[in-house]
Amino acid sequence: MKNPPLLKIYIGFSTVYLLLLLSGYESFDLFLKPILIPLLGFGVYFYKKFPSKNTLLTALLFSWIGDVILLFADIAEIYFILGLVSFLLSHLVYCVLFNKQTKTQNKKKRTLFLIGSLVIACYLIGMLTVLLPSLGELKIPVIVYASVISFMLLLAFNGFLIWKKPGNQYVFIGAVMFVISDSILAINKFYAPIEKSSFFIMLTYLVAQYLIVIGILKLNSGLTVATESKKI
Repeated sequence: MKNPPLLKIYIGFSTVYLLLLLSGYESFDLFLKPILIPLLGFGVYFYKKFPSKNTLLTALLFSWIGDVILLFADIAEIYFILGLVSFLLSHLVYCVLFNKQTKTQNKKKRTLFLIGSLVIACYLIGMLTVLLPSLGELKIPVIVYASVISFMLLLAFNGFLIWKKPGNQYVFIGAVMFVISDSILAINKFYAPIEKSSFFIMLTYLVAQYLIVIGILKLNSGLTVATESKKI
């Protein structure tokens, strides 16, 4: 599967944006950040049809809304909360998306799944243990958000075990990067400031979105052809 041109443009714009952040020009957020996820979205939109295409586009839409809202997070706390809600919805849609993908591995890998589940559970407990003392009124929203993104990661890991290669690898690594991005954001906001946090948050976030999109497209690359052949 060749990357659609818009996805290549996404890589180019993301690189420029990240270099600006690394150089300290965070004011360019307002101009560049809102156009990045739409480039991914249009890349998916103009890609050939596949069963979970609209679900992927919905997840990207909520992510984009979250991106735009968080641009104003410094003005008032409500914008951070609304951004959190938007990304929560995005992760829920990603959960639905992952659940829709076709299973290709028939061998049961219960031991690996159990180990992965324990690792993810340890991450969730560890993060909440670190963050809870400083969350104040945001305890419940953050607990819900952390639980949902951990479940999203669990579904991606399950997909890693049962989906075809290399799409399974792309989606799983993308989900891991998403969790890393949100973890950096949470630690920087609630626990301790991280130098160049904006750069690291956006680096991991943009890579995460790209890998998930590419992974889903790879998982569905031959699905339309196969479906049409059956009809013939």
